[in-house]
Amino acid sequence: MIDSEGAAREWLRALPECDDAALARIETLIALLREENGRQNLVSAASLDDVWRRHIVDSAQLLPHVPRGTEPWLDLGTGAGFPGLVIAALRPECDVLMVESRKRRVEWLERACAMLGLPHARVLGTRLEAVPAQDVGVISARAFAPLERLLDLSARFSTSDTLWLLPKGASAAQELASLRNWHHQFHVEQSLTDPQSGIIVGTIHARKGKAS
Repeated sequence: MIDSEGAAREWLRALPECDDAALARIETLIALLREENGRQNLVSAASLDDVWRRHIVDSAQLLPHVPRGTEPWLDLGTGAGFPGLVIAALRPECDVLMVESRKRRVEWLERACAMLGLPHARVLGTRLEAVPAQDVGVISARAFAPLERLLDLSARFSTSDTLWLLPKGASAAQELASLRNWHHQFHVEQSLTDPQSGIIVGTIHARKGKAS
């Protein structure tokens, strides 16, 4: 379990994706986040004292589940950029699509992408319901919606090969146990940054009652 800022930095530095350029992008992202948080409440002020663990590594821990070349990566309800901006900063060659409907958050995400030099990261500034359907390689969502509702909203982007990575906090196991309407291969992985949190990982096949 990663329980300190120093341990978080060490874990990140050991990632295959985290070369010197990637680390510089992450450090720039943190500086931009601190600055912007003075203008709009992107994250709680207290969490900035623990930013490497709470936001950076909490996002980056999704990467070991995803083979390089699996794309596009669709991040739902990106908000302050977690995990979408962190994924894009560590894998700048990957097409990362970040869905966010709040205007000031969209402006922040677009500015951050430009300042970090992320040509393959794109912000979709609209509600998820208005995003045109397409097949994607990865779907992530951090605290976006309850699991059943999340699948109802976004299954149209998924094939049987799409990998879902859904940080769910303490509710992960309960939400998965309550999932009734989908044929799936989901399981819960322990979060590396919080002993009470889990990540729902896996694939879906079809809504029950429909052909898979």
